[in-house]
Amino acid sequence: MGIIPKVPWIWMDGKFVAWDDAQVHVTAHGLHYGTGVFEGIRCYETQDGPAVFRLRDHLARFFNSAALYELAIPYSAAALHDACLELVSRNRLGNAYIRPVAFFGAYSLDLWPRGCPVHVAMVGWPRGEYLGKEALERGVRVKVSSVRRFDDSVIPTAGKACGQYVNPVRAVQEALREGYDEALLLNRQGQLAEGSGENLFIVRNGTLVTNDADASILMGITRASVLEIARDLGIAVEIRPMDLAEAISADEVFFTGTAVEVTPIREIDGHTIGSGRRGPVTEKIQKVFFDAVHGRAARYRGWLSYAAAPESAAV
Repeated sequence: MGIIPKVPWIWMDGKFVAWDDAQVHVTAHGLHYGTGVFEGIRCYETQDGPAVFRLRDHLARFFNSAALYELAIPYSAAALHDACLELVSRNRLGNAYIRPVAFFGAYSLDLWPRGCPVHVAMVGWPRGEYLGKEALERGVRVKVSSVRRFDDSVIPTAGKACGQYVNPVRAVQEALREGYDEALLLNRQGQLAEGSGENLFIVRNGTLVTNDADASILMGITRASVLEIARDLGIAVEIRPMDLAEAISADEVFFTGTAVEVTPIREIDGHTIGSGRRGPVTEKIQKVFFDAVHGRAARYRGWLSYAAAPESAAV
């Protein structure tokens, strides 16, 4: 994600506070045990002002993640929806990344967080392409990690819990240390799971293939968007397990995710994928996706929640 730039306002526990005042106590349960949940959300510039992509869907997953960990968020989805849009306006954001987080605070360091207050915060900052603008066309090099994706029987893969991201952190550390752009994780069965924070698609003979929840993946919101776009474009879709050999021999492979958007993969463990750059199916899906998030595709306008234009925001 790069260095987070300091922004004027952070929403925290029901009010907007200055950056330097958004503090957490060192004994917070979430800090010690990872007992928190979060979301990653994108905001995009459009001709009608800044718009947050699939905000309601992200908040629904946020609340679902919290329920998996018995973490009662003390705000409604509607309140967080409005707070997010106001955050965009107050910080005069255009193309941006937004991070809501809810976690157990300071009270007890028993493993059971009984009595610990639940804190909720939201921060947003300007950001461009996660892996660089060139990656969207040229593609990225990925390493199959020696770290396996955790199984749903160990930690619920349907949620985005803070502590579980130690798993992909280890995979990314290994991949970047060895000169790759990203990591690709296998699941317990040895099949393809996902990237460190991305879902995976392959293209074979014009058919789009991706895996499902039983592969121990997080069901991504960008993933769902790409599946809808593909079907609207008349592209055949298969949802089933995928193995590494199939990806290496595929015509095209790409990642999807809030941060990575739709990014082609040009190489896996030194094996060139297809032509070694973005393929035609990836490019077609990518174009519609970016038209949708920037408000240029009327068909997908319902995916966007518009904030007040930054220049009219009261701070």
